[in-house]
Amino acid sequence: MKGLTALFATTILLAGTGASEGAIRIAADPGGRIGAYVDRYQGVRSSGEMVIIDGYCASACTIVLGTIAHDKICVTSRARLGFHAAWDFGSNGRKITNPEATQTLYSMYPFEVRHWIDQRGGLTPHVIFLSGRELTAMYRPCDLDSQAYSR
Repeated sequence: MKGLTALFATTILLAGTGASEGAIRIAADPGGRIGAYVDRYQGVRSSGEMVIIDGYCASACTIVLGTIAHDKICVTSRARLGFHAAWDFGSNGRKITNPEATQTLYSMYPFEVRHWIDQRGGLTPHVIFLSGRELTAMYRPCDLDSQAYSR
């Protein structure tokens, strides 16, 4: 299942690359392993490409906020970011919160995002969502007239 999630997330990122000419579009990314996202976004950061958050970006996908330069990220009205504590599977197959990974994840976020998370009780097993006006107060809205959005 984890492999399928990572494959799906990679497909979304790669599909967005070709379709948007110099921009990565995130539209339906449920997240996955933290390390894989750190590696992926470091490559995007090195490329200098814009990142368009145009839909669901949850869990490890949100690492984009701390890895990509603020001026290289824009959000559409459909952008919805989901944050929660990091977890591992326990011996019985249940999800167990991983405090060290949660702290690592939290420390990757910019100050404004950490402040927003703190105001909602921190990173817990419960998902909290950042979208709408709260999100556009932190990140610039995408220019909907750009070619990157018309394809």
